[in-house]
Amino acid sequence: SICFQLIVLYVIGLLEASRLFLRTASHVGKKSRSSFFFFWNAGLLELSLGKFRNVLLNQTNPVEAVIRNIASNVTVVIFQVHAQQNSVQLSQTLMPACSGTGVDKGLISILRPQQSVCTWYLRSLDANQVLSTAISIPYMEKDPIPGGCNLEFDLEVDPNIYLDYTLVDIHIKFAPANLGYARGANPPACDSGTGQNSRWRLRYDVYQYFLPENNLSEMVLMSHIRKMSEVQSIKANGVKMLTLTTDDKTNVYFSSLPGQGVIYNVIVWDPLWNTSAAYIPVHTYACSFVDLVDNCSSLSKLSTKIFFTVLAVLGLFTCFFGHRFWKTDLFFMGFIITGFFSFVFITRVTGLGYDVRLILTAVAGIIGGLLLVASWWRFGSVLLCMLLIGLVLGFLFSSVVFFTPLGDYRVFRDDVVFWVTFSSIALMIPVLFVGCPRILNLLACGIIGSYSVVLAIACYIYTSLAYITLDLLRRILNDYFSRAYTNVPFQTNDFIILAVWIMLALSGVTVQLRRERSEVSFPPHPYLIWKREKERRSTNILDPSHHIRPLRERIHSKLLQIKEVFQKEQPAGERTPLLL
Repeated sequence: SICFQLIVLYVIGLLEASRLFLRTASHVGKKSRSSFFFFWNAGLLELSLGKFRNVLLNQTNPVEAVIRNIASNVTVVIFQVHAQQNSVQLSQTLMPACSGTGVDKGLISILRPQQSVCTWYLRSLDANQVLSTAISIPYMEKDPIPGGCNLEFDLEVDPNIYLDYTLVDIHIKFAPANLGYARGANPPACDSGTGQNSRWRLRYDVYQYFLPENNLSEMVLMSHIRKMSEVQSIKANGVKMLTLTTDDKTNVYFSSLPGQGVIYNVIVWDPLWNTSAAYIPVHTYACSFVDLVDNCSSLSKLSTKIFFTVLAVLGLFTCFFGHRFWKTDLFFMGFIITGFFSFVFITRVTGLGYDVRLILTAVAGIIGGLLLVASWWRFGSVLLCMLLIGLVLGFLFSSVVFFTPLGDYRVFRDDVVFWVTFSSIALMIPVLFVGCPRILNLLACGIIGSYSVVLAIACYIYTSLAYITLDLLRRILNDYFSRAYTNVPFQTNDFIILAVWIMLALSGVTVQLRRERSEVSFPPHPYLIWKREKERRSTNILDPSHHIRPLRERIHSKLLQIKEVFQKEQPAGERTPLLL
C-alpha cells in the first residue's frame, strides 16, 4: 500500500509538472510567434511615457519595449527610436506592414478602451552593436494625429518624416495628419470636406535644428535629438522655417550642408482646440559614413584644396599689396571672373568629372587674368578695369545680402525677381564708387582677397561662410535650387572665421591706404610709355639704343649664326692659284 501511494503521488506530480510545462510552453509560444520576425530570445526594455532610454541593439538579440500603466485619458502613443547611421527595425506585430526600418523610425499605437500596456519590438540590421535612443510620447483625444491621413507611404498611420539628400539639396516629406478622437471611436474621415470641422484646418510648422559643427559623435546626436522630439522642446530649441496649410504639399526642400548635422521635425497644430503633436524627428549629415572617398570625415577633394589654397595665397598678397602691384591685382580679378563663368559653362555644357572641370577652370582663369592685364597694357582704361573689379565686389556684396535670412523670403523663389534684385545690388557698388576708383580698388583688394582665405579654410574645416558664394553657384547650376531654403548654422567656428575675415580686410585696406596716400592713383598707360620710349630711342643718336639694329635684322642674324653651326668646316690648304 505504501508503494501504491508513492506511485500515485509520483503520477500526480508528473501530471502537475506536465500541466505547468504546457502552460509555460504555450505562453512562450505566443511570445515567440509575436517576435518571430525579430528572431528569438527578445530582451525586455521597460519604458516610461516621455522618458528617453539609450539602448544597445544588435541583429541576433531583439529588444521588447514595454510601457505599462498607461492613463485612461491617453488615446495615442507614438514610439520612436533613433540611431546615427545603422538602420533599426521596429514593429508591433508579426505583419511586415506594421513594421518600419530606418535610422529615425517611429510607430503609432492607437489605444483600445481599457488598454494600459503597449509593446514594441526593435532590433538592429547590423551585426555589430548599435547605440540608439528610444522614447514614447503620449497624446490626448483632442491632439491631432501625425500621419493619420496617410495615402502615400506603407503604414496605415505614418508619423514618420522621410528624408532624401544630394550634394545640392535635402528633401523632406511626410503624410498629412488627422484630427484626434477618443478611445474606441471611429477616426474622422480624411476626405469628408474642407471646412473647419475637418482636417483641413490643421497647420504644419517645419522646424530645423543644427548639431554642433565638426562633431560626428553618436552621443552628441543622441543628446540633441531629444530636443527635437516633443512639442515644447521643439519650439524652445528649433528654428521655425515655414508654416504649411493643408492646401500646400507636405514636402519641403533645404540646401544641403555636407558634413554638418541637422535635425528636422514637423509640429501639426489644431487651431480650433489649440493642441499640437510632433512627428518623428529625422536627421542627416548629407554625406556617407562608409564611403572610402568623400565621406563625412573628409569632404573636400585634394584638387579643391590645392586650387583654393593657391588662390588664397594670391588673394592674401592682393589684400595687402594689390594696389601697388596693379598688374597682379588685375590678374587676380580677371582669374576670378573668367574662372567662375568658365566653371559654370563647363558644368552646364559638358559631363566631365569634377577634377577635370577644376583644371579647365584654372586654365581659363589664368588666360582670363592675362587677357585683363594685356587689355590694361594696350588700352590703359582705368574705367573699364574698375568696372570689372567693382562688379566682382558687387557680386560678393549681393551674395552676402542673400546669405542673410532675407534670401529665404518667398518672393525670391521666383528666378526673375531674384536675378533682377541680385544684379541691381551688384551694379550698385561700381555706380556708387564711380567718382573714387582708387577707394573702390582698395576695398575690393581687401575684401575679396581676404574672402579667398575664408574659402581656403573651408576646404579643411567646416564653416558656413563658404556658402555665401556656394549657394549662388548652386542656384546657377541647378534649375530647381530656388525652391530650397538656404538657412545655415552660425556657431563658434563661424564667428572666429568671420573675425579673421574682417580683421584681414580692415588690415589690408588700412595698410594700402597709408602706403598709397602720397602716390598717384593709378600707374600711367603702359603702351603710351613704351611708344614714347621707342620714339625717343629712334631719334636720340646719343642714346646707345639708337644704334641697335631693328628686331627683324637681329633675328635674321641669329638664325644665320645657328645655321653656321650645322655647316661643314672648310678643309685647310690652298685651292686657288695665287694672283700677282
